[in-house]
Amino acid sequence: MKFVPSALCLALAVNTSVQAFTFSTPSSQGLQQISQKNVSPFSSTAATTATSPFGILSRRQLTALAAEATKITMPALSSTMKEGRVVSWLKGEGDEVEAGEAIMVVESDKADMDVEAFEDGFIAKILVGEGESAPVGDIVALMVAEESEIAAAVSSLDGNGTVEAKEEQAVAAVDASAASVSVAAPSCEFSQVDMPALSSTMKEGKVVSWLKSEGDAISAGEAIMVVESDKADMDVEAFEDGFLAAIITPEGESSAVGSPVALIAAEEADIPALKAYAATLDGSAAPVAAAPAASSAPASVTKAAAAAPKAAAVASANTGDRILASPLAKKNAEALGIDLSTVTGTGPDGRITAADVENAASGAAPKKAAAASSAPKKPSWTPAPGVIAATPMARAAAKKAKIDLATIQGTGEFGRVTLDDVKLATGEKKPERKKATKGAGAEPVELPEGLVPFTGMQRAVSKNMEATLATPVFRVSREVEMDAFNALYQKVKPKGVTVSALLAKAVALAIEKHPIINSSYSPEGTVFNPDINIAMAVAIDGGLITPTLKYANERNIIELGENWKELVQKAKEGKLTPDEYNSGTFTISNLGMFGVSQFDAILPAGMGGILAIGGTTEQIVPCDKAVLGMKKVSKMTVTLTCDHRQIYGADAALFLKDFNEIMGNPAQLLL
Repeated sequence: MKFVPSALCLALAVNTSVQAFTFSTPSSQGLQQISQKNVSPFSSTAATTATSPFGILSRRQLTALAAEATKITMPALSSTMKEGRVVSWLKGEGDEVEAGEAIMVVESDKADMDVEAFEDGFIAKILVGEGESAPVGDIVALMVAEESEIAAAVSSLDGNGTVEAKEEQAVAAVDASAASVSVAAPSCEFSQVDMPALSSTMKEGKVVSWLKSEGDAISAGEAIMVVESDKADMDVEAFEDGFLAAIITPEGESSAVGSPVALIAAEEADIPALKAYAATLDGSAAPVAAAPAASSAPASVTKAAAAAPKAAAVASANTGDRILASPLAKKNAEALGIDLSTVTGTGPDGRITAADVENAASGAAPKKAAAASSAPKKPSWTPAPGVIAATPMARAAAKKAKIDLATIQGTGEFGRVTLDDVKLATGEKKPERKKATKGAGAEPVELPEGLVPFTGMQRAVSKNMEATLATPVFRVSREVEMDAFNALYQKVKPKGVTVSALLAKAVALAIEKHPIINSSYSPEGTVFNPDINIAMAVAIDGGLITPTLKYANERNIIELGENWKELVQKAKEGKLTPDEYNSGTFTISNLGMFGVSQFDAILPAGMGGILAIGGTTEQIVPCDKAVLGMKKVSKMTVTLTCDHRQIYGADAALFLKDFNEIMGNPAQLLL
């Protein structure tokens, strides 16, 4: 019995690189593994050979094989599958294959499953026969785009099965040379700039901008870049004098803490060598200029090869009757009416890629006559009579939902039914709404859609909120009379004092009488903080941060007001230092200015309490001294959230009682 998996797909990757291949196999029946080895740009063609069960492959044969053959690999049919066994081939060598057609049956560690082809072509060579096994990812067959290319692909694998020792040594020498080029550091004096850890929770940083460019002179202590951490944007300074030789992590990209982001040269003359070395640190190939020439190549030949124009190589690759192009490039050229002989290839040895064809279609190369382009296009694939075109995942989903595929209109390539089509039919996925047109009424509002990744600050806030879930808390609320406080604020407002500064001072004076509110929990006991640092939550673009007024009980309200304005401005600009936002011992969250009457605040991790401030409202209360026995007063509701492991309900109630008395007699805030 055969079971079609819901996520079965066979990737047919075309190898477009001209490199040396080493083929090894425990039997002469098929290929088991292909490993690629870097080849020096100056190595001789004699060293560019490969060994296979079919003999020695020359550079020309490897080029033809890499350019034309599509590799069919053993797919991973389950998360635990390590190797698969070919139960049967549904297509033989030389048979034509259409996209979406099953070509073989594979036995995994779960069940027997059909494997489909994703491209049109012909089976050129079966390398793993029926009944044989191969590890996941190994090549089991070769496929070509045209039937005429089968013989070339098969002949490239024909040989006497022996390897000359000098050829193996040459390949090994080239490998060693390439390895030394990619990892060897230059002998000049230089220093490496790593991504710094700007906070204790920072795992990676994003380079917001480079303040210096490659080649610029820099001095020790001079800012060279701006990095976005999970808290704020901060300048990073250089520790040594020199020249910025190479930028490894460009603007807008991120790197893990400790990874290299730039190189600084001690001497300006060493910049080219360090640029070549930086290319190896970045994971890309080093420039040719930095690689030593192979000893087997004469110096005159090396210089000529380096100076030869790229266009000449491309022209030589596509001369004659045969045009070197990928199967996808040929297919796209036929569909777009592009004459491949007029297209300049940018691939290895001038090979024409699909991107080259697309560029030619935009006007970079002449097209065929209009009559040819206007001719009706031949469909790439037409299902057999009675066969419903559908992807494997769509078939599995339809079977699970018990839906007849014939009732679903396919929207995929070649009209095939896709997984999204099945989801739309079952109601699992909603159809896309048509955009509303402008009419007599209000214009349609474009709402955001989809996932928006967190910024570094948003990610930090999210993790801090999750960390509080394990803390047992309780909440106490109380109304506070605000008439005397409002009168005091009107007097000191012209001096630049804000409501936030006055609230911070009042809370700090109440904490002096109840130090337990300023404490934090430890498994060994209660940790009392000697300083009263009031952190106040501020919402900024892209997150939430808590600038801290340090020693709030010891400073006057004028100084606190000036300090608070400075902290808010730095928070908006993303320039707060870690000590300015993570040194708080008690937190205030004020939503009163937004008209919120009362709310509960989440206790920050590592703190004993947080005070939620609501808005001020006018109320009518009894009064013996009033004419009618009633008077109007302003009140606000505050809610205190505490860690119940070291703070008890009576502690919170007494704290709020003294806080209310201070707000009712605010003259002591001026002391």
